[in-house]
Amino acid sequence: MQFIHENLALNSEKYLSVTSIDAHTEGEPLRIITGGYPEIIGDTILDKRQFLTEHLDSYRQFLMYEPRGHGDMYGALITEPCTEKATFGILFMHNEGYSSMCGHGIIAAVSVAIETKILAMPETGEYIGIDAPAGFIKAYAEIKNNQLSVSFDNVPAFVETLNQQVDINGLGSVNYDIAFGGAYYAFVDADDLNLTCDAANSQVLIAAGRAIKRAVMADYDIKHPLEDDLSFLYGVIFHSKKTARSASHSRHVCIFAEGELDRSPTGTGVSARAALLATKEGLTMGEKVIIESITGGEMTVNIEESINYFNKEAVIPRVSGRAFITGIHQFLVDKNDIFPQGFLLR
Repeated sequence: MQFIHENLALNSEKYLSVTSIDAHTEGEPLRIITGGYPEIIGDTILDKRQFLTEHLDSYRQFLMYEPRGHGDMYGALITEPCTEKATFGILFMHNEGYSSMCGHGIIAAVSVAIETKILAMPETGEYIGIDAPAGFIKAYAEIKNNQLSVSFDNVPAFVETLNQQVDINGLGSVNYDIAFGGAYYAFVDADDLNLTCDAANSQVLIAAGRAIKRAVMADYDIKHPLEDDLSFLYGVIFHSKKTARSASHSRHVCIFAEGELDRSPTGTGVSARAALLATKEGLTMGEKVIIESITGGEMTVNIEESINYFNKEAVIPRVSGRAFITGIHQFLVDKNDIFPQGFLLR
């Protein structure tokens, strides 16, 4: 292996090289890019995301797509901070493009930074400020049972609409709610549709989620109260009371982007669900609920604060989870590679 590495170094002009640290949060992968990207231009984090979209999207494709990634890969690019209170900025990527917020990505990025000593362990109550496309995030870290645990206070989460319906071929009339937790999700009760939220049923859930997402997008016009760039439906979350553990409140299966299935409970989705639970089930301030995922991962969420957000009743959710480093990588693209931007099979 040493001989191969030395030969690649001698032929470095032949290759585009990008390095990463890979991790997972409660089962969901995150590829954190550590080197090889050109400069990301923009005064705000949304400007930087737009620059990526317009000028550097080929990097996302070869890192997320096969043969270096896969259809459910997720990535994060760390940037310089854009606001005074932020320690760093972060941009998220997946098989369809760039998301506005990612809870599992925040948890993994902070965990990796602390594990690798890029960031010092914060004092109790001290936050790490992060500029994300959806807004400013406060992240916290602590050691529980010899395990690093990271939590974050998300942007304001709110209910957009309740008790809407769409007709889906094969499913019939589907009831949905829409809530925002850094991204917009349509929430669907899987138990009402007799959909089983376990791994053996993943392909059925993906197909149903994609069909519902398309139908909801055609049925309901989303308009974020502040940013046009956030005014889109990111995914569909099936929730079920059929959980693997009695302590869990419910199970989430999130189908997002172009049919990606989140292996975690979905940090932004859990945030949005907190707003829904406050409205529909009377979730109170400080009351913690555990939401599990299709893989058995879990996130805890509670409401830290209730606020008025552009005349919407909103909450500040705090979401907690665990992340683990899975590898350190150097990805190469041969200038003669027949698939320089990869490919995607679904």
